[in-house]
Amino acid sequence: MAETYRRWLLARRPQGVIKDSDFSLDVSPVPEPGPGEFLVRVTHLSFDPTQRGWLAADSYLPAVKLGDPVRASGVGQVVKSSHPGFKPGQMVQGGFGWQEYVLSNGMTELGPITPLFPGVTPEQALGVFGITGLTAWFGLTDLGKPQAGDTVLVSGAAGATGSVVVQVAKALGCKVIGIAGGPDKCRWVTEVAGADACIDYKSEPVAERLHTLAPGGVNVVFENVGGEILEAALMNLALRARVILCGGISSYNAEDLSAMQGIRPYMQLTIQRARMEGFIILDYMHRFAEGVQALAKLIAEGKLTTAEDIQEGFETCPATLRRLFEGKNLGKQLLKLTDPPLPPA
Repeated sequence: MAETYRRWLLARRPQGVIKDSDFSLDVSPVPEPGPGEFLVRVTHLSFDPTQRGWLAADSYLPAVKLGDPVRASGVGQVVKSSHPGFKPGQMVQGGFGWQEYVLSNGMTELGPITPLFPGVTPEQALGVFGITGLTAWFGLTDLGKPQAGDTVLVSGAAGATGSVVVQVAKALGCKVIGIAGGPDKCRWVTEVAGADACIDYKSEPVAERLHTLAPGGVNVVFENVGGEILEAALMNLALRARVILCGGISSYNAEDLSAMQGIRPYMQLTIQRARMEGFIILDYMHRFAEGVQALAKLIAEGKLTTAEDIQEGFETCPATLRRLFEGKNLGKQLLKLTDPPLPPA
């Protein structure tokens, strides 16, 4: 086992686009577990748009402190343990952060460290059965409450969460319209994820195209982008539509809240007697097992497939996070540090 390990620490609050200089690479001795502790070697890290917010300011979680490792979910293997609940060789997941090794007592900022279920891959644990897949499931079914025959609009439809929403909505008997950037992503959304149509926001007028595709309006909007994309959705609502605010990636690089674009046609919510509601997946932690079972059933039935964009190399952490805001990823953005299982320590 290595004698030292690397950590990416937050050096300063990002202003605008994330830069490598916002982080510092630290090298420290690998710690030894004390009583009730265990050591995990991280094999995979998850990258999600919400991490940009965690770096900037307090929100539903406190901002990452300057000098601390960047917060992130991960998968790894227990390599040493003085904890009765964790054994060397065991694959686990939790809020490990941007670091190659993690010393823990079993709890992290993102909740408890838990073993991977047998047969679940690291990619599945961080993707379809992780925060992104569960966000899609509970956001759509619990808040959106789609009925067979409803028209569901999904922005960011080629992303980690949006791509699952598209497929869950189709499995529930809905007409699904996606929004994505570029012909390759739009082709994946229709041909692989199974959407009825996909609007390319880079080359098509979204509001006009949406009106053509859904002349009666959309019943459910699963919103991941915000800005002009959300405004286009609001201009095409059906009566008593449900608008689910999952994310707003178009504004995550704004230097302050006053620079974020507001919602101009908000009176459409009144005119159509619609409901717009935000949610945070952490509110559903007590129901995670329920969501995993539902998603696993769809996979077993061949109704849900996944896409992963897997980068490699711990040194690429900042660049991998930037990919989310450059539109480079299709599906879940992951970073592989090493291949499990690891050799014995």
